[in-house]
Amino acid sequence: MNILAFSFTPALGMFLAFVGVTLVITYFSARKATGSAEYFAAGRSIKGWQNGLAVAGDYMSAASFLGISGMICLKGFDGFMYSVGFLVAYLTVLFIVAEPLRNAGKYTMADLLAYRMSPRPVRALAALSTLTVSTFYMIAQMVGAGGIIEQLIGVPFAPAVIGVGVLMLVYVVFGGMLATTWVQIIKAVLLMGGAFALSWMVLAKYNFSLGTFFDAVSVADYAGTQTPKNLLDPGVSYGATTTSKMDFISLALGLVLGTAGLPHILVRFYTVPDAKTARVSVVWATAIIGVFYVLTTFFGFGAATLLKITSVPAQVGFDFIPLDAKGLPNGNMVAPTLAKVLGGEMFFAFISAVAFATILAVVAGLTMSASTSFAHDFYTNVIHHGKETAPGQEVKVARITAFFVGAASIALAIKLGSSVNAAMLVGLAFAVAASANLPVIVFSVFWKRFNTTGAVCGLGFGLASSITLILLSKNGLFTADTAPFPLTQPGLVSIPLGFIAAYLGTVLTSRDPDAEAKFAELSVRAETGLGAEKSGSGH
Repeated sequence: MNILAFSFTPALGMFLAFVGVTLVITYFSARKATGSAEYFAAGRSIKGWQNGLAVAGDYMSAASFLGISGMICLKGFDGFMYSVGFLVAYLTVLFIVAEPLRNAGKYTMADLLAYRMSPRPVRALAALSTLTVSTFYMIAQMVGAGGIIEQLIGVPFAPAVIGVGVLMLVYVVFGGMLATTWVQIIKAVLLMGGAFALSWMVLAKYNFSLGTFFDAVSVADYAGTQTPKNLLDPGVSYGATTTSKMDFISLALGLVLGTAGLPHILVRFYTVPDAKTARVSVVWATAIIGVFYVLTTFFGFGAATLLKITSVPAQVGFDFIPLDAKGLPNGNMVAPTLAKVLGGEMFFAFISAVAFATILAVVAGLTMSASTSFAHDFYTNVIHHGKETAPGQEVKVARITAFFVGAASIALAIKLGSSVNAAMLVGLAFAVAASANLPVIVFSVFWKRFNTTGAVCGLGFGLASSITLILLSKNGLFTADTAPFPLTQPGLVSIPLGFIAAYLGTVLTSRDPDAEAKFAELSVRAETGLGAEKSGSGH
């Protein structure tokens, strides 16, 4: 197909309008991104409500809007568990991570870890973990982007993914964190508006009666041989067997604990002036995210009741939803298709443009966190022992790194293709973050005995075990029948391994007087903000 052989449509017009607005924002942001603090942390000038919207915009990804609605539609109650897990996860961020991270760090998660530990080994592994988690997460966004643009405009999957990657690089390379933040704020507002409108249209079909709506959902069944048939009954994906029950626990652990270890979420707390504002931003984000995931109930189950027919043998069949490469309904296209059926071409165009904005904002945030970690942690603090070789060199390295991260994500997304579910890929990213990053963050803040060896072991074993188990599962190198690891999510095994490795690495080695001496200093700074990075610092 000729990638230029498509006509101007409302969806394309809205895409271009969003891109135009965000490029203007990037232009003005680029004029301010003149120092490290401005480029990496938006000058620490973002207000609490603004950062809350940006955090929500960063978090409500293609997996949330496209993947989860598809999961609920195709898997019923079991798909809804993704919504619950993503929301509950923010309690961990609020009570454990946000304040200590903002007070003790500067630009990245590794700043907190290196506060007490030997910086070079800890920063090296933290940078590797950040790049790994960001790549997993970004692939999910690229897959969603390629699929939706392919369906909307007629551009084939691979060129669509490349186009999104190029736009994302423009935001990050030229605009830095300030441009990324405002792209995320605009996207969050658009996404919430779209979610409210789509939910309103679904409920209008049932005279705005929740009882009537859930009565319709409760009698909707699955086509073919799937059991149980009731959409509200658990057990379509999890619970029917011992293995699937363990898989559900594994997924839940990854979702609930993984958010507190996601690098692109953690760096957002460095963009605010102080820890109090960081807490305020988490409260804002939790409220916005909570409302959004409640709304996924309506358009996820709504799609299942309003679009479903029985045309695909032994599967849920949908007359309207495009099929993937395997001939099955493409879960990533459920929300846009529902919008088209209920609201016509213009609303379809709006929802599709919102999905596009969602993807661009999240990949920009992911690329920002990955490039910041490599430049600040690995290049400056590991290779050059904490000293910039020239003024502005750290920012220059971050911009170069963004190109490599973007290219790798584009290539992997094209390799996987459009049939993989975005929510499943993000679930794997959460599991890696919970296995590698969370144990060392928790022990650094709350355990005086914790030392550098423990941090290295926690990061290393958590990362290695989660990646290995993914490769040994049907999501990796094997099929469902041949996979040595029976679970689709590694968290049930890899998260405890991360904590155990960090603990054993600490207690089986000699005490570190320097690390223990700095514990009290870290505790005071984490709790009070004394000595924390201030607005405008870090040039």
